[in-house]
Formats: sequence, C-alpha cells, structure tokens
Amino acid sequence: MADVRVTYDAEADAAYLYLTDPRINVRVARMYPCDPVQVEGMINLDFDETSHLVGIEILSARSKLPTYLLETAEQIGRDGDPG
Repeated sequence: MADVRVTYDAEADAAYLYLTDPRINVRVARMYPCDPVQVEGMINLDFDETSHLVGIEILSARSKLPTYLLETAEQIGRDGDPG
C-alpha cells in the first residue's frame, strides 16, 4: 500500500492529505468546498487540471481525524514551514 503524505498545522487545526506522487509537482486547478452540516466542519477537495483528486484539506481536524494520524503527520507551522 502506498504511503499518503499528511501535514498538520496544530495552530490552525488543519490537516492536508496529499494524494499525488511526492516526486511530481502538481498544481491545484480548482477546489470544491464541502461544508456538510452533519460533520460540523469544512472539507476541501483539490483537483488538478484533468479533474483528478490531488488532495484533501480538513479543517477542525482534531474532531475529524484519528489522533494517531495527526501525531504522525508532518507538523507545519503557521507560515507553512515544517516545525
């Protein structure tokens, strides 16, 4: 099974799941916001120019994702830099 890169910004409580090959720089062409009332949060789906899903952003991540995933995610700071 392939590894999925996950980043987490604890201050913003936002996680991002990258669904692309980390060796390839993919540009997001459009974002589809999902604001389902049932889950009380925002989830954004990012697509490339060919309509392939390339990433998922989860806001209020602590209430949506398992703790182990956030603990093992690449931690990023407020300015987007690791650490």
